[in-house]
Amino acid sequence: MSDNITLIITISLIIMFSPFVAKFLKLPTTPIEIILGSIFGYLGFIHEEHLFNIVAEFGFLYLMFIAGTEINLKNVLNTPATIIKKVFVYLLFLYGFAILFSIQFSLGKIFMVLLPLISVGLVAALSKEYGKTQWLSMSMTVGGIGEVASIVILTITSATLQSGVGLGLFQTIMSLLAFLLFMFLLFRSMQLIFWWFPKISLALMPHEDNKEQDIRLSMGIFFLLVGAMLYLHLELAFGAFLAGIFIPTFFEHKHELPEKLASYGFGFLIPIFFIHIGASFHLDALLMNGLIAKALIITLVMIVMRLIASLVFIKELGFMDAILMGLSHSMPLTLLIAMATLAYSTSSIDKLHYYAFILAALFQVISVMIIIKLINIYKTRDERV
Repeated sequence: MSDNITLIITISLIIMFSPFVAKFLKLPTTPIEIILGSIFGYLGFIHEEHLFNIVAEFGFLYLMFIAGTEINLKNVLNTPATIIKKVFVYLLFLYGFAILFSIQFSLGKIFMVLLPLISVGLVAALSKEYGKTQWLSMSMTVGGIGEVASIVILTITSATLQSGVGLGLFQTIMSLLAFLLFMFLLFRSMQLIFWWFPKISLALMPHEDNKEQDIRLSMGIFFLLVGAMLYLHLELAFGAFLAGIFIPTFFEHKHELPEKLASYGFGFLIPIFFIHIGASFHLDALLMNGLIAKALIITLVMIVMRLIASLVFIKELGFMDAILMGLSHSMPLTLLIAMATLAYSTSSIDKLHYYAFILAALFQVISVMIIIKLINIYKTRDERV
């Protein structure tokens, strides 16, 4: 009981004081939460607890949900064909580079999946800090498509690692295809219904709302899709991400809703997830021979391959914003840790590489957020001049 009280108090204090520490150190809040989680976990103030794990998992799913609310599917579908082609070139470069790098250095096949992962969870955190800039809008569009591809590959890889190539894998792929087809038909049906009967969206989420119908409906969609993924044994993050897309796509009149949902998440649930991530990394592992070197190499490779690939969009964004977009995709923290954990549990990577990927994920978040902040300061000064 006393251990749980210590855990609750420690998490509460980290949530309360992380913004002040971040402001003092002039760093983003997210890496501070991860670092503090790791330090207090090492000191014994944070420990494994079933409820803590559940809330952290929910925080991760809610982060994916918030990331989805940044994407309006109608706008994505109206994206010019030239941009869509460039998105696929961008993704092909990432996976092509990962395959060549893995073959060149005789790494396992799992590296071909881990290195190109894209997650827009932390792009949503950047949107919270820097507002809706052109490079962030492009980052969400490109990253949204990239994340769907990453989660599809993650789902198939997960099934392959757990059950091998056989009936289990075939069932997973069929379930995934069936779910994607169902979601496509659902989106199209709702698009037609809301077009013919626009008052339905107003009835579901009225402007004058003293019963918080918008929050209730949003949470209902969130839990329904997560539940569907749970039933189909698919990646839960995928369902949470798609649930978020529903909000701006079909309820455009509720402009303040995504920010309302994000404020709650970033103030409570999402910090718990980041604290849990930090606590899951044991500082003793830093003493492992070659760990830091491997983590730095993985970090550098994952950042550089995205920076080079992002130059595909130099015509649309300009050099500096294209670099910022590439950097924003260099923090696939959630998916990278999830995939590395799965790979380690199935003996696809050894303990050294498992810790190297976790440490690399932390290095990426800290270094990339600092670099983005510095570039943004430079851009702001340049614009003033």
